[in-house]
Order: sequence, then structure tokens, then C-alpha cells
Amino acid sequence: MNAHSNSVTIYDLVKPDSRLAQFAVLAGFNLLLVLCAQIAITLPLVPITGQTFGVLLVAMALGRTRGVAVVSAYIIEGALGLPVFAEGKAGLGVLMGPSGGYIAGFMVAAFAVGWAADKGWHRGYVKSIIAMTLGTALILLCGVTWLSAFVPGETLMQVGVIPFLPGAVV
Repeated sequence: MNAHSNSVTIYDLVKPDSRLAQFAVLAGFNLLLVLCAQIAITLPLVPITGQTFGVLLVAMALGRTRGVAVVSAYIIEGALGLPVFAEGKAGLGVLMGPSGGYIAGFMVAAFAVGWAADKGWHRGYVKSIIAMTLGTALILLCGVTWLSAFVPGETLMQVGVIPFLPGAVV
């Protein structure tokens, strides 16, 4: 946190006072993200999961730097073969497949929502909702852009955006 900042994230309020405590908090948020990924509704190409909620929560609670670090660790874990992605999947094949753009979008959203949290947007409902809506839109934009390599243009919105809207509203 910047010495001149009037804003604190939830992480700053917890004030882990040792490296071990800091690691434990970040590992806990990483585990939360992994667990959110396992909440899934299977669809033919890209499952509907709790990952988006997890990414937004992590970023809003931890801020930009720590939020991006936790999401990065999650993606690296999955790339290295740990079964952390939706439905217990793992590996570079997931990142290069239809879900890859959504997972890349997690980083973009963590940065944007974390930045908003660093600016104090976690303090009010309206600003929190705006930040999380922006984060969701960024994930969907990255996801559908990548998905366009796998799905014909005429069905792209129907396959890559519409199924995710009810969860995004929640």
C-alpha cells in the first residue's frame, strides 16, 4: 500500500504481520479460487464455473498487486499440471483450448478490479458492482475473442457469452 493512499484493501485490514502469515492469507485466497473453479456446470466447450466470482473476490479483497499474484499462481499451477482448473482439468492444453481466453481474462480482470480496490472502490456497493461488472466484461471479452478461433461467428455469442450472463448477474 502506498504511504499516501487513503484506501486500504481487505488484505490491509487483516494486517498479516509476518511473511508466514502473509503467505497463509495469499495461499488461502489461492485455495478459494481453486475451489470456486470446481463449482461447474458442464457445457460442450466452456463450462460455467465459479472462477469468475473467485477472481473478482480475490482482486477486490487483495488489490491489484496481490490479486494478480494469486491469479498468476493459479494459472501457473494449472499450466504445470495441478488439477486446479474447472472440473479438475490441468495443463497447457486447457490454456490453449476453448477456455484459454477466459483464463487469460482472469489476469486482466484481476488487474482492473484490483486497481479499483486499491482506489477504494471496495468500500461502496455501487463502485464495487461497477468494478466487478467491468471485471466480468473483461473476462467475457477475452474469452469470446479467443473462443472465436473455435466457434463459428454466427454462434459465438450464443456459446461464449449468453450462458455466462445469469451467473454474472448473481
